[in-house]
Amino acid sequence: MSANSENSLPSLLSICTEKYADETAIEFGGRATDFKTFHSMSDRVAASMSEQGIRKGDRIGLYCINSDAFAMAYFGIVKAGATVVPINLLLNPREIAYILNDSEARGLIYFEAFQEAVSLVRPNVPSIEFVVRIGQTPPADGELDWKDLLQTAGSCPEIEFSPDEDTAAILYTSGTTGKPKGAMLTHRNLASNVNSIRNALHLEPGRDVLLVVLPMFHAFAATVGMLFPLLNGCRMIPLPKFDPAQVADAIEKHNVTFFMAVPSMYNVLLRMPTETVDKFKSLTLCVSGGAAMPIEVMKQFEQRFGLPVYEGDGPTECSPVTCVNPIGGTIKPGSVGKTVPDVEMIICNDHGKELPCGEIGEICVRGPNVMKGYWKRPEDTKAAFFDEWFRTGDMGYRDEDDYFYIVDRKKDMLIVNGMNVYPRVIEEILYQYDSVQEAAVVGEPNDLHGEIPVAYIALKEGSNAGSKDIRDFCREHLGRHEIPRKLYFVKELPKNAAGKILKRELRKSGEYERGIRNDGKPG
Repeated sequence: MSANSENSLPSLLSICTEKYADETAIEFGGRATDFKTFHSMSDRVAASMSEQGIRKGDRIGLYCINSDAFAMAYFGIVKAGATVVPINLLLNPREIAYILNDSEARGLIYFEAFQEAVSLVRPNVPSIEFVVRIGQTPPADGELDWKDLLQTAGSCPEIEFSPDEDTAAILYTSGTTGKPKGAMLTHRNLASNVNSIRNALHLEPGRDVLLVVLPMFHAFAATVGMLFPLLNGCRMIPLPKFDPAQVADAIEKHNVTFFMAVPSMYNVLLRMPTETVDKFKSLTLCVSGGAAMPIEVMKQFEQRFGLPVYEGDGPTECSPVTCVNPIGGTIKPGSVGKTVPDVEMIICNDHGKELPCGEIGEICVRGPNVMKGYWKRPEDTKAAFFDEWFRTGDMGYRDEDDYFYIVDRKKDMLIVNGMNVYPRVIEEILYQYDSVQEAAVVGEPNDLHGEIPVAYIALKEGSNAGSKDIRDFCREHLGRHEIPRKLYFVKELPKNAAGKILKRELRKSGEYERGIRNDGKPG
């Protein structure tokens, strides 16, 4: 491997394996895989990809649950010089076919539970030349068996990597409008972000154990939960789904030290029986990302489990981590913290001019972690930047201590009677009301006011609070223009595979509201 390949993901895995060859890299399904074995297995996957005619720059779809196989397939694809295209497990066959067609994928590796979806997808993706099935049951006709890939006698291809240019993964963003766009993340993008994470989180090889329950097809889990431990000698414990009891058992069984989740998961853990709290005692660090962390949830988690939650942030296009509250330092509730090493952030107005401390504008990011661009979308790529600054689409501000605060997504901001209203501000107040378990606020067009805030609320079990109670509480803490004009009470809020509340589902007039108790009247 040449000198200019030194910062490629395969090279970094080789370096890590030399240091920690016999240490456990992954525990899954009762199997413990050390770094030497993981390195060898992913080499065999790469050799098998080469035997199938895969060459540098080709794209391979990866449609798999959190598992050791996911990580082996990911690295095997990359070692073959190809690009991984992870597939969101919640997508329907039509959406999966779109991503595979858009990326012009030549192959697909999938987990056996998704056989039905794959059988519907494959005839509609002519670019796919082979399909590999992971699982215990025999593959269908014309498919390759994952177990055979791991037994190949072929050798891993020698690839000349250009880390700045070669795309390691294309992650499709779940855009609220139009078709999803593929963010091209190079080897350098991902390697630099892994390095920033190491310096920001202070995790140590041989000591720290990471539980990965967020889906590994998602940027947050892929970089922090998979790439980081595999390139730094830590151990990862993948869990295929978020089940609070399974999370507690896994933390206790594996002496997990690091837990990463989205806010809705922390909210669910607060409902666990008191006797399960002891199962979390091995944890030393909890991080939240992917969505705004309600301050009230953060407070309650620390009170119950005795651990602070360090909130951070970062979009897929930034590999993704851009900032986090300093570990062991001052946590500012409501803030996503300070930038991680090697990443810069500023607040800009609509023309790309930097705004001073305290003023709200769009958060923009610069650094080696920022994507190469959107796959086959030069115009979208151009629109996503102010020169070399990536526009995140988040509205926020910076305080005098260089902590950043996100007030909302730019597209979620409402204009009520000519005044800016940020749904997150309203949601923070709703979470403070004792009966509220979850809340989300969206805008609704209104002839008189321009837009009005509409709140969707899931109440705690046994609560019978009504709209008047909640509106009265809001009047004590919000401006008149911020008080929700309508309130819908729901059993639970819709979420994506990463546990993030889907506001776009709430905006679909009439669709989500069937069966909902509506105590709100406009006014």
